[in-house]
Amino acid sequence: MQMPREIVPRAQMPKQAPEVRRHNFDEVALGLTPEQARREAQRCLKCKTRPCVAGCPVEVPIPEFLALAAEGKFEEADAKIKEKNSLPAICGRVCPQETQCEQVCVLGRKFEPVAIGMLERFVADYTREARRKRGESHSTGAGAYCTPGQPTARVAVIGSGPAGLTCAAELAACGYAVDVFESLHDTGGVLRYGIPEFRLPKRIIDEEVEYVKSLGANIITNVVVGMTVNLNELLESGQYQAAFIGAGAGLPYFLGIPGENLNGVYSANEFLTRVNLMKGYLFPEYDTPVKVGRRVAVVGAGNVAMDAARTSLRLGAERVLIVYRRSRKEMPARIEEIENAEEEGVEFMLLTNPTRILDNGRGAVGGMECVRMELGEPDASGRRRPVVVKGSEFVLDVDTVIVAVGQGPNPVLTRRTKGLVVNDKGNIVTYDEYGATSIPGVYAGGDIVTGAATVISAMGAGKRAAQGIDRWLRSQQKNPEV
Repeated sequence: MQMPREIVPRAQMPKQAPEVRRHNFDEVALGLTPEQARREAQRCLKCKTRPCVAGCPVEVPIPEFLALAAEGKFEEADAKIKEKNSLPAICGRVCPQETQCEQVCVLGRKFEPVAIGMLERFVADYTREARRKRGESHSTGAGAYCTPGQPTARVAVIGSGPAGLTCAAELAACGYAVDVFESLHDTGGVLRYGIPEFRLPKRIIDEEVEYVKSLGANIITNVVVGMTVNLNELLESGQYQAAFIGAGAGLPYFLGIPGENLNGVYSANEFLTRVNLMKGYLFPEYDTPVKVGRRVAVVGAGNVAMDAARTSLRLGAERVLIVYRRSRKEMPARIEEIENAEEEGVEFMLLTNPTRILDNGRGAVGGMECVRMELGEPDASGRRRPVVVKGSEFVLDVDTVIVAVGQGPNPVLTRRTKGLVVNDKGNIVTYDEYGATSIPGVYAGGDIVTGAATVISAMGAGKRAAQGIDRWLRSQQKNPEV
């Protein structure tokens, strides 16, 4: 008779203490030890159905990499991940595993699921450090889908965020010449400008970008496609035979209430970009301080709102409030990020909606007028619709307001690309699972198609687009197998 298997508790990621980390921009999560990683990987049940793989947008062979990690073969585990995922160190940090692979983990039906995200981060970090100590360059692995035969085409990739980097890595690994056009002076897109240093260190982005470059991708910065160059002209000139648009969603949304033009009002996009790209997180080493008041209200409750609130604390704010019109149950941010924010001292003012930002008499924020809300019937999103409580108006004493209610696509590229179809929100319309657009040979994916979403979903779109571009280019050849 077979004895029942012992189920050990899930590993807990060590973190900086809240009272320490709220005063620095160092990474909050400190990573697992090799012993913790092996033990956690051994919790995998090796089930035949493999639902975790289906739950991953890039279809990482999770049971296989876990089996290697369980044996202490961490570098082999990293190589196994890179067969499907070019950016494991990034995904292990910011991917919402709890709603994807870990959510469908069979072990999670009765116990806590395997910590797949923590292990992905660990093996990526372990491998990078081991290769550094040996003086070796980057490992390989991308492009597992490649069609036999040596391709010769050149592909333009617009945007060096998660979608663009993934698409570029896949195509370069398959032998295509790939030029990545980035509008800013550095790479990474939302990875670099939208996520704080304490969640995703810039060194990790740099190292992952170097891996993509090692596969053969060429990255060109300071080029705004739609302004500096025109996509139609790049294609019509014959310089490029196909293109991928992964320009993201960098145009912030606002509330549409009086006072949003006052000094001291930021979009979360602007606020985080200032801190990240201008190295405000390294002040005074870099003389680029970001002005934040003593009392900050962040409107919204997604991951970006949490990032803005936690960044405000680190920049010296004395009191930081999350203002959200629904209840805690409806908050879209990851549970981990909500808990981290609370531990650090961020306050939550729920069922509250701003109606007006007040002028202090000098053209700056002097408070924010709000109303109380209550939840009514579900709306189109499936969440209960917030309803104003009559006579509940009050004023919050704040001097900085950060609006974090989403963002959409910047129209610079789409408006200047002839023949490119967009929807009424400005998102590019695609016509198949690979992201084919209205222009033959041009594919799109990530936030510019879906609106603001997750890093891993953008990577999945970039990966599928690379497959589509490969198929399309080969269909244009007289002999596709040559």
